[in-house]
Parts: sequence; C-alpha cells; structure tokens
Amino acid sequence: MSATGEQLERLVGIMERLRAENGCPWDREQDLRSLRPYLVEETFEVLDEMDRVAYGGPWRALCEELGDLLFQIVFHAQLAAEKGEFTMADVCRAISDKITSRHPHVFGERQVKGSEEVLFNWAKLKAEEKKRKTGREGSVLDGVPTAAPALLRAERLTEKASRIGFDWPDVAGVRGKLYEELAELDEAIASKDRDAIEHEFGDVLFSLANLGRFLHTPPEDALRMAIRRFITRFQHIESALRAEGIPFGEATLEHMERHWQTAKAAEKALPPPASLPRAPLTSLRFTVADLPAQRAFWNTLVPLIGWQAERGAPDEASYGDGALRLVFTEGSSSGASGAVISLGAPSSRAVERLRAALEGAHPGAVQATEPQRIRFRDPAGLLWEYTA
Repeated sequence: MSATGEQLERLVGIMERLRAENGCPWDREQDLRSLRPYLVEETFEVLDEMDRVAYGGPWRALCEELGDLLFQIVFHAQLAAEKGEFTMADVCRAISDKITSRHPHVFGERQVKGSEEVLFNWAKLKAEEKKRKTGREGSVLDGVPTAAPALLRAERLTEKASRIGFDWPDVAGVRGKLYEELAELDEAIASKDRDAIEHEFGDVLFSLANLGRFLHTPPEDALRMAIRRFITRFQHIESALRAEGIPFGEATLEHMERHWQTAKAAEKALPPPASLPRAPLTSLRFTVADLPAQRAFWNTLVPLIGWQAERGAPDEASYGDGALRLVFTEGSSSGASGAVISLGAPSSRAVERLRAALEGAHPGAVQATEPQRIRFRDPAGLLWEYTA
C-alpha cells in the first residue's frame, strides 16, 4: 500500500474510533445537519489559505486546512457507513470511476484537439450518464449548487452553457454586452424605479461574471482579493489616524483619502508574488569582509527562497521579501557571532531543493541536513537555518 493509502486508512480508522461507543462524546452526537456549518467553514478556510499562497505565503498552512476539509469528508462517509449506505472506499471508487470515464482521451482511445473539446465531451458524457440513471438527459446547467455564492454561480452557469456553443465568439462581444447593460442601468437609475434598478444591476453583475470567465479571472476570486485589499488599506487609514491623534470619526474624507492613496502606493511597490513562498525574516544588516563573494552567494540563494535582490548603494548588497530587507556592507566580518538566523521553508521538498542547489553552486556551504531542515554557512561566516 502506498503512503497515501496508509494515511487515508489511518484517518478512516481514527474516525471510526471517535464514533465508537467508547469514543468522543461530541463526535458521537453529530449528524449530517449538525456538520453542515463545519463543512462550509473548512471550505472557506481552505480558500483563505489559497489566497495567502497566491500572495507569496507559505504552503504548509494550506496543507493543514486541506486536511481539515478531508476530515469532514471522512466524517460524512462514516455517518453513511454506520447506516449501511456507503463507505469512504465507495466515495473514492465513485469519483475515480467518474473521472476515468469522463477522460477517455487519457484513459481510453479518444483523441482531442484541445481543452474546448474536452469540456464539450465532458458535458456530453455527463448527459449520457444522467440519461442511463434517470431516463432523461437533464439540463447542461445542472450541477451548479443553488447555495453557492451568486458570482460563482453566474460564472459556472455561463461556462456550462458555453460547452454546447451558447457563448460569445470573443471578449469584444462580452464587453459590448456589458456596455449595453450599463446603459440600461443608467436608464433605470434615472427612472428611480427600485425594481428596474435591481433588475438592471443584476444584469450588469451577471455580465461582469461572464467577462471574468472570458478573462480567465474567476469573479468570486477577484472580488475576494479586492475585499482583502480594501481591508488592508482601510486598516492602514485607521492606524495612521490613531498615530496622528485624530479622534474617532472626525477625520475628513480628503484626509482619509490621502492615507488610502499612501497604502495603495505601498501595495503597488511590493514585488509580484513569487512562485516560491517568501521566507520570513526580520530586517538585518551585516558588515562582511568580502562583499563580492557575499553578493555572488546570495544572488544564487535568493531566487530559491522567494526573495529578490534589491537595488541599493554600490558598496552594499541588499535582498528582501517585499517588505523586509537584509543588507550586507563591506567591513569587518561579523560572522563569528555564533548566531543562527532562521528562514521559514514552505515544505520539506523546498528544503531539499535548496540543499541540492547550494551543494551544486557552493560546495561546503551546507553544514547539517535533516529531513525538514538544513543549516548552511555563507562566505561571511554567518550560520543560517532553512526549516519547515
């Protein structure tokens, strides 16, 4: 059995123990209805961590939240198993059978020309499956949960309709439809008819969701990120006003707008998210005996930990993670202090990747290796730790 299979079996066994007669009282009290809010909560916590990773955050927290979500699935399967309905094995088997049957271009002999044909085949196969089970094909729009967020539903419904050719030929058509809906919204606003305004505003939002699909930018994700930026900027305004001693609620709009623009400018000054998460570190400055050697060493290192070389003075080498800086200047070496400076690694795989790169580019730099941690010394004699 693979490591994945072993750990899944272990999790199923833990769930069985929790629900057993001598198990956990709380877990034994749960049913499908009581577990609903936890399933929703865990799903949104996964989304939160996905957003953090998109901004250059660590992957480890996402791993943990995916585990929490998986536990909910195992919990539901255990409830079904206790009633003789299905087991976790049935859940795995059902999704494996479904994915295999809907990918005949991978697991069969069918040939496809691109992703559009894949989606068309998926819709056709799904309709055939439903007809075998219920006697009718149903609608191509079936399967989009009514309880899902409205922007997400709008995007998914238009995407499903597009699979059978009901779609604009290009983004220009979608933009044209958006302009049309905005003009109709203006007319409704001028009429002051509340029902008409709601109707036309809904059409504008629906057109925006469809535009997001064409731009390969899910509207739900884009709005969630916009909300994140709003919170960050507004909290900057609040902090700045408190620092200035402005009483609560007494700042002018112009005053708050200045702080908003400052926060926005600082946000734009940050580098784009790196493909690897940044390793967090407090701001540090060191003098080193051999600045060229130090610069060559760190120019190799920083891309591997998600940092960037920064433009600094000619007599210094500066590196940062977008907000914090590490600066080396020529002078007497401070590497004999004996301190170990830790950098956070997103995973054991990242640790191994850095170890291999250092051993290839700078033999002898790595001082110690463990499954989730390495220690290495740079040319200045400073001892560093990269750990998951």
